[in-house]
Amino acid sequence: MRKDVSQTYAAELDAQDSLQQFRDEFYVQPDKIYFDGNSLGLLSKRSEKALLDILNSWKTNGIDGWVKGENPWFYLSEKLGQKSAPLIGANSNEVIITGSTTANLHQLTATLYQPAGNKTKILADELNFPTDLYALKSQLELHGNDPKHHLIQVKSSDGQTLNEEDIIAAMTEEVAFIVLPSVLYRSGQILDMKRLTKEAHHRGIMIGFDLCHSIGAIPHALSEWNVDFAFWCTYKHLNGGPGSVAGLYINQKHFLKKPGLAGWFGSAKEKQFDLTLDMHPAVDSSAFQVGTPHMLSAAPLIGSLEIFEDAGINHIRQKSLQLTDYMMMLVDAELQMFDFSVGSPRNHEKRGGHILLRHKEAARICKALKENGVIPDFRAPDGIRLAPVALYNTFSEVWQTVRILKNIMMEKQYKQFANTRDVIA
Repeated sequence: MRKDVSQTYAAELDAQDSLQQFRDEFYVQPDKIYFDGNSLGLLSKRSEKALLDILNSWKTNGIDGWVKGENPWFYLSEKLGQKSAPLIGANSNEVIITGSTTANLHQLTATLYQPAGNKTKILADELNFPTDLYALKSQLELHGNDPKHHLIQVKSSDGQTLNEEDIIAAMTEEVAFIVLPSVLYRSGQILDMKRLTKEAHHRGIMIGFDLCHSIGAIPHALSEWNVDFAFWCTYKHLNGGPGSVAGLYINQKHFLKKPGLAGWFGSAKEKQFDLTLDMHPAVDSSAFQVGTPHMLSAAPLIGSLEIFEDAGINHIRQKSLQLTDYMMMLVDAELQMFDFSVGSPRNHEKRGGHILLRHKEAARICKALKENGVIPDFRAPDGIRLAPVALYNTFSEVWQTVRILKNIMMEKQYKQFANTRDVIA
């Protein structure tokens, strides 16, 4: 990619875009530039149709919708798990669409965290999304352990990224369980999951990853890397809609472990409606379901995951890197005079699907961007996250956004706003 800040070059890049046809699949508002797909992805027309189809199945079939129609509800969680598996490099029976991010972390921790002797501690990091830490602390307390002493949080040297050497150094003989983000939600740094898994297993430690900011944005190979478990939401890069049903992966070597949080939908399908008082769990990832699936919150994924099948995760990753490379080039050329700095890694192997811009007036600038039709999000204390999503954003939108940012700073438009976050940042 050449260093060319002209609008003509942006148009050239759009003309060469092999994924450009997928933009028409989404409800892109003509007066908005939507760069918040790493918080909530846009609605696709296929997802809308899939939801309406499930509603129609309910309307026409009633309770028979559990076993009739194009997507019988009784088997939908497994079907969506099979469709999700290629996105994380897993065997199809290792993935299930169920629960929420935090509920799935609770399930996996309750199942796989087995403190014994002096091996009782959980290793995490101080930059992970707080819900993971809340869940881990509560699990420690359920085992009678004090989180102040039993939860190790790897420190960041710069407040934005983690040093993998520091993580490995913290894998002491007291650690039983590790939970880390695959992609850091602020800076977009990718952790080397393969290396960290190998180092953890060398020390006899169970390890898993929060994939919320990586699934649908970067390729994975969880089964090949022998990762023990993973969990994720589906409403960011996967475009499943607000509150859409989450997912979990559990390595097949753990299939026979008794689910820590048992519920009837974890039963073997052929046994479930025997309604016996002793559970007969499924012998794959299905066993880690708890309650009845939320059909109306899972349905949009039917359409969304079809788009990922058609586009291909490797093509998505290639365009994503081009978009973020282009954005950083423009920021370097056009915005450095205004004291912006890029808080995301420059290296392709270390950068996920979004860019973090840092500025002391970040909250104000985010509000000014919204006034100008650009949708970012703010992360305290000084972060502006911009996610040009490969399936529906364009290089021209990146060019326009940097131009708008430059005008905001030149005209000091941000000064009309308070430098505080809104209720939802």
